[in-house]
Amino acid sequence: MVDKEAVLDGYDTVARVYTEERSRSHKERKALSSLLNFLSPESRVLDAGCGGGKPFLRQLSSQFQQTIGLDFSTKQLEIAASNAPEATLLCGDMTRIPLTDGCADAILASHSLIHIPSDTHQTVIDEFARVLRPGGRLLVSEGLQKWEGTNINWLDAGAEMQWDIAGAETTRAQLETAGFHIQTEYGAPNTLPEDEDEEAGWIFFETTLTQS
Repeated sequence: MVDKEAVLDGYDTVARVYTEERSRSHKERKALSSLLNFLSPESRVLDAGCGGGKPFLRQLSSQFQQTIGLDFSTKQLEIAASNAPEATLLCGDMTRIPLTDGCADAILASHSLIHIPSDTHQTVIDEFARVLRPGGRLLVSEGLQKWEGTNINWLDAGAEMQWDIAGAETTRAQLETAGFHIQTEYGAPNTLPEDEDEEAGWIFFETTLTQS
């Protein structure tokens, strides 16, 4: 099972390397564009697991008046403050999002759910449903297959990183349990340099909250 403190230490250690290396695949851009088309400039958007603000939070904060970045790594948030100065930044845990019920029009959770223990994934998805308004949109990524593992030298930065991937089938069921209707699914390749030769290993679920 994922050790949350190990993940936190890992992201603190690789903060700058991760922010610079992270890029978006064509499928990720397509998924994000679909979400953005649903929104208006006045929409309130949460980037859950925003990291250093690249590539997503910076774009969101340039397009929407109310953009919030949530991460539990203070080092990542320090970088996000530079990359997305217009965004409101919160340090917190996705299992207890420090926002009021129904306050967000959309939530993006890209490569963040996979770093928390799988037995709390439903809790996080339920939190997304709590924070979203009815009819709000969630774009969340997950690994295609269930997998749990550790890299002791992630990104060659001397930091340990851990993953607890529930897999697409489990995540579909969890989204439906929380009241989300899945609109579209996008397969996406890995986008970090050490994974660039791998086939598509991720899936983005674009969903609508059908009940509060």
